[in-house]
Amino acid sequence: MDDVEKKARALLGERGVTMDDIADLVYFLQSKYHPSLERSECLENVDRVLSKREVQNTVLTAIELDILAEQGKIQEPLLRILRDDEGLYGVDEVLALSIVNVYGSIGFTNYGYIDKLKPGILEHLNDKSSGKVHTFLDDIVGAIAAAASSRLAHRAANTE
Repeated sequence: MDDVEKKARALLGERGVTMDDIADLVYFLQSKYHPSLERSECLENVDRVLSKREVQNTVLTAIELDILAEQGKIQEPLLRILRDDEGLYGVDEVLALSIVNVYGSIGFTNYGYIDKLKPGILEHLNDKSSGKVHTFLDDIVGAIAAAASSRLAHRAANTE
């Protein structure tokens, strides 16, 4: 594991997101389609998604933008937009889609579904009362889960 991957994983942890949290989202997305699915498979697929350089770069960029917004180091009106996570600001979703793209079109469906429902860690990240800015992070975490789900689905289709 190189320094970029280590930093991306460390930043996720520093922002309160564990690999288990993301694996739980993968399980949420895939368990009804794969009744014998084990969490270890979900975790393995999350790990593989996070091993991709384009995913690591997106994680670093997204979290840095959230941190800068928390620190007030972004100019207005963008600062207000990021702190409020305005609904019409779609750059966070566009960034997340770069992760979803890594494993094909099924990831788009998974991402849209999980972004709408916001289960598990996504509900926590979407809570504005903490004072933390997670405008990008919630979408990035959902995208990692969607990509891992897509990877899992493709692999299962090749073995069933």
